Amino acid sequence: MATIHVDETTGSDETGTGTSEQPYQTLAFALFTHSDAKLLTRKDVGSAYDEPTQSAVKKARKGADGLEKKRKKAEELAAREAQDKAAERERREKLIEESKKIVLVEDPALPVAKKAKIGHLEPLRGQRVKVSGWVHRLRSQKDIIFIVLREGTGYLQCVLSGNVAQTYEALTLTLESTVLLVGTLQPVPEGKTAPGGHELVVDFWKVLGGAPGGDEAFTNRLNEKSDPSIMADLRHLVLRGETASAVLKLRAALMSSFRESLVSHDLLEVTPPCLVQTQVEGGATLFKFNYYGQDAYLTQSSQLYLETCLPSLGDVFCVQESFRAENSHTRRHLSEYTHLEAELAFIDFNDLMTHIEAIICETVDKLLANPTTAGLIKQLNPNFTAPARPFLRMSYVDAIAWLNEHGIQHEAEDAEGNVVKDEQGNAKMVDHAVGDDIAEAAERRMTDILGVPMFLYGFPAELKSFYMKRMPREEAHGGHLFTESCDLLMPGVGEIVGGSMRMTGQDELLAAYKKEGIDPAPYYWFTDQRKYGTCEHGGYGLGVERFLAWLANRFTVRECALYPRWPGRATP
Repeated sequence: MATIHVDETTGSDETGTGTSEQPYQTLAFALFTHSDAKLLTRKDVGSAYDEPTQSAVKKARKGADGLEKKRKKAEELAAREAQDKAAERERREKLIEESKKIVLVEDPALPVAKKAKIGHLEPLRGQRVKVSGWVHRLRSQKDIIFIVLREGTGYLQCVLSGNVAQTYEALTLTLESTVLLVGTLQPVPEGKTAPGGHELVVDFWKVLGGAPGGDEAFTNRLNEKSDPSIMADLRHLVLRGETASAVLKLRAALMSSFRESLVSHDLLEVTPPCLVQTQVEGGATLFKFNYYGQDAYLTQSSQLYLETCLPSLGDVFCVQESFRAENSHTRRHLSEYTHLEAELAFIDFNDLMTHIEAIICETVDKLLANPTTAGLIKQLNPNFTAPARPFLRMSYVDAIAWLNEHGIQHEAEDAEGNVVKDEQGNAKMVDHAVGDDIAEAAERRMTDILGVPMFLYGFPAELKSFYMKRMPREEAHGGHLFTESCDLLMPGVGEIVGGSMRMTGQDELLAAYKKEGIDPAPYYWFTDQRKYGTCEHGGYGLGVERFLAWLANRFTVRECALYPRWPGRATP
């Protein structure tokens, strides 16, 4: 005879097996599952197992009887459900067979349908229209089928009833199939809602391209619980979702608004090359390749080329892809990103920051003034408010003091740049000092605490690119020289714009090349800008994906690119 153990404190009726190591929790369950076994019980792990009293067994038998009744009831319910499912399956199979006999033919007596895009239907209410798109949502209710149709311009609710809803195609329709629908466009009834405020009452339709069901059904391949790596692999399907498509529609509107704002400030758009033979932000982050037997790189920035445009074209900007070979997996880094860059002549450092601020604010104002784009922002970022001007301006030196005052530290590093760790293997944290590169985490904490857009300016020369103009020596601090450079930081994202004034003197630039160990020969065309009529000038680069992440309240910039690229990811 088997011996079954029960521990009233640590046992489990769900995961226990009845052994002394894995006991059940209740005597009733032990009797229910092992009616003829020898039973031993204990109150807790500190007690010894012993035979239960007769009164305990009697009480437990009632509980076991109750469990048995529940089991039988569950079996009966399962049997009924199976019977109902079989009957429903038989009914559906019969219905499908009957549906194959129904052939839809468009009624020639009806008015000719006007072909239209979903987003342009409102003027056609009360008329017969023809639309095509993808089945975004699908629902059956009695003998009526409701379809939410999707194409790039919007969403449309469509109603199929009668013969139209009884065809084989209607009964086997799947999500993401493409269909052509013809019917009368009607305002939705009082008290009801639908995209656009109208719905299509369908009188004729056909499937243009079916999508699979079963294991290959769209929702089986991709849903809101899918792992991020699967989402990345299936980015082409993710784009069909309402959120992803809204982000990309907002991105398109954002680019148009940026261009409009820049042109209104007399900047001309140009198109610099992506294949280059010079560096801008440092050789360690260059993607190098063989270009017809020569070394070449994917551009890190178009800034140098923009500077060459100033003498003939005036102030200029470009929207270009930039590439950084940084092995960085943070939520604000991409290996390929859209870089909006501008260069302006005859300005000073204060003019530069004021210009950046104006372009940002005017662009946001344009988006909010347009009902369509304002709706996208509201959908993606309900609490968004336009930034107030003027933006906060804080010097690098003041920022170092602010971080220390607020107890925001950074990881200590040795002379080789390795993180210093304590005996437990944890990174040693230290206060910031002038000369430190403010880490992303500290920078973002500061921005989030302040809660407003902020220009952080005047970075040490050793932390910045060779071409940046130095501040006057009287502003030196602790042996450090500073640059007329700035980063625009936004709450929740951090840096979205980096800019600076540029060196104007040829000798100064040649000295900078030498200090950085850069051969000046390939830069002859850049150096010539200081030789043939130099001027005070400056510019900036804005990361479009970072700006969009701030605007649309996205957790990562990977959501803000059509097909994002980061270390290890170049698919699809």
